[in-house]
Amino acid sequence: MSDNKKVSFVTLGCKVNQYETNGMAQEFKKAGYEIVEHHEKADIYIINTCTVTNMSDRKSRQMLRRMKEQNKDAIIVAVGCYAQVAKKELEQMNEIDLVLGNNEKVEIVEFIEEYIKNKKTISSVEDVMQDKEFVDFGKVTYTEKTRAVIKVQDGCDRFCSYCIIPYARGRVRSRKPENVLNEIKEIADSGIKEVVITGIHVASYGKDFKEKEYKLIDLLEEINEIKGIERIRLGSLEPLLIDDEFLCRLSKLDKICHHFHLSLQSGCDATLKRMNRRYSTKQFKQIVEKIRNVYEDVLLTTDIIVGFPQETDEEFEETYKYLKELKLYKIHVFKYSQRKGTKACDMKGQIDGKIKEERSKKLIEFSNFNEMWYNKQYINKEVKVLIEEKKKGVYKGHTSNYILVHCQAEKDENLENEIITVKCTGAEAEYINCNNFITTQKA
Repeated sequence: MSDNKKVSFVTLGCKVNQYETNGMAQEFKKAGYEIVEHHEKADIYIINTCTVTNMSDRKSRQMLRRMKEQNKDAIIVAVGCYAQVAKKELEQMNEIDLVLGNNEKVEIVEFIEEYIKNKKTISSVEDVMQDKEFVDFGKVTYTEKTRAVIKVQDGCDRFCSYCIIPYARGRVRSRKPENVLNEIKEIADSGIKEVVITGIHVASYGKDFKEKEYKLIDLLEEINEIKGIERIRLGSLEPLLIDDEFLCRLSKLDKICHHFHLSLQSGCDATLKRMNRRYSTKQFKQIVEKIRNVYEDVLLTTDIIVGFPQETDEEFEETYKYLKELKLYKIHVFKYSQRKGTKACDMKGQIDGKIKEERSKKLIEFSNFNEMWYNKQYINKEVKVLIEEKKKGVYKGHTSNYILVHCQAEKDENLENEIITVKCTGAEAEYINCNNFITTQKA
């Protein structure tokens, strides 16, 4: 039914959304549709929405309106997390033709073709809180990147006091190991060298399996054996996942990238308690020290929320001091955003926006200082880089520990998706420079 119709995707939010966009795009390609960039004129625009903050909601609405302005005759689809929790709100937007939840993504082609046939607005959002099984796209090998995102898990049962995501994604459901492994084998056969293992709460992988005990580390050990895959990168991790057993087994896997994103959220125990986080600053610091003892070149990143309800100046300074002690590579700073339906939304002591902005600015400046400091340590050192793209005579890619590298291209050759060895000659705030290769041989 496609009649060579053009479909465009806009993906907001996390790596899980990116994976699911790839899955949807793959299904459209199978059905004969053409995939185009979102800035191009398309017949169908699909906005894979995010709802992690109020800003995410706003961006989703703005993008939906923008795509309609781009082509007033196009079919506009709101799908994903924001649609999951704000179905009625989106139904009021005249620009939107279809409102679909997260589970509906796997059948999106059928929904689109039903709309084309009947020309009637469709709103279908299943209650994900009732789901007990992982909804599988099948093998998703469609990717425009040199690394492939692999979704292994969905849902979260942590219910942090600020977070709406458990209501958008439901309870923990893990993907069958054989399905994950088969997908990665096909990815490897296509020439992709790096995979990113992700989920909504990937640390919970396997906890819902009833027939046998099988955890994330078991899955990683099997992925490590797949020929063709040279790098395994982990998405955001719950800190308490990293106990002695996990770290001991992980350290024996030669393909694991030495970069870990540990979600901290605050460096103050009183704030962590109000957030309903399940660890202390002491535990987090011990985990950081253990990782650094195992991996000499490891780089650690984290998330911090500033301006959480009742966060005093003293509590914020406690966080700032704690982060100075940890000296992480990079801090992703978020200003607390009230989410209707969460416990924190109704807490007393909401913080003024100006104070949030000041605290955010201070942490971002500190993060930039740390990143620059770490980058400078690589001057005159050799690193292996997975080349991801070439723009204006510059190759760009990442090291195993996720430092962005810019390499001046001396030869007119295509090194995309190759891992090469280069020598660093300079450092900038967000990347390291290599003016020339020490070798263009594949590493």
